[in-house]
Amino acid sequence: MVAPPVTGADLVAAARALLGTRYRLHGRDPSTGLDCLGLIAAALARCGHGIVLPGRYELRSSHPLEDEAYLAPAGLVRADGREAAGDIELLRVSPGQFHAAILTGRARDAIHAHAGLRRVVEAPLPSSWRSLERWRLPPS
Repeated sequence: MVAPPVTGADLVAAARALLGTRYRLHGRDPSTGLDCLGLIAAALARCGHGIVLPGRYELRSSHPLEDEAYLAPAGLVRADGREAAGDIELLRVSPGQFHAAILTGRARDAIHAHAGLRRVVEAPLPSSWRSLERWRLPPS
């Protein structure tokens, strides 16, 4: 029997299972805390997609994270057109500060590791956060 393909809704469900997880910069383990990339890796892992993330990165940088280096090898593709549930969005939060979130499929709602609230939350993204690009699981 062949396993069904993983959908964006599956990724959202996996991320929702991590709501309330403690925030920790460079966190990669839900038991000790996650940052935005750790959340994405943990949700993808729950869906059977392994991902290798950079171990460390600068909190502020003039260049966005090299997302293509870890998202493409995990089987994700760049998303064109309309936002969809399960899209992984790379955002510019402020000059030199970048963030990543998993879109839920409702207008601007996302699941992300919120540094200020110190936990993984589901909430609308601030309108001042600019989308740089989106990635998604490939269509089945």
